[in-house]
Amino acid sequence: MIDTPNKNNLSNDVVIKGSIKFANEFIFDGNLEGDITSADGVLTVGENANVRGNVKSKIVIVKGKVHGNITVPERCELHAGSQLIGDLKAVRVALEDGATFLGKLEVTRKLALAAKEFRVAARGRVGVGEHQKVGVRVDGSGANLKSWPCGANGQR
Repeated sequence: MIDTPNKNNLSNDVVIKGSIKFANEFIFDGNLEGDITSADGVLTVGENANVRGNVKSKIVIVKGKVHGNITVPERCELHAGSQLIGDLKAVRVALEDGATFLGKLEVTRKLALAAKEFRVAARGRVGVGEHQKVGVRVDGSGANLKSWPCGANGQR
């Protein structure tokens, strides 16, 4: 992969305690204890990444682990094998087979003008304005989206 001035990359041998701010595109594949923020960037949390903090960016693509809240004004993707333990606020959400999400999903009225409802890649649907704490697991066939109400510790 050739790095360009508009693309930032931190590999899996990087360990950071503190906050990261970036512009344009950022691929993070290391360990972070702290927040990641960008006003208009695209963040990819790599397969080896472990982020313990809040994430705010225009677009977030999760392939690794995030233990914190994600806020995006546009789109969040949770890829197969990814894990999000925290709340998610976005207009659009894509959840692939094998992704794990445990937290509250929120689509605000202001953001909802762009999308009356969002679709989960596994053919499940959640309506706009859902504010219930849920756990979500997508089975391997992609045909069943299972969710359940849960407490703060993620238990049913």
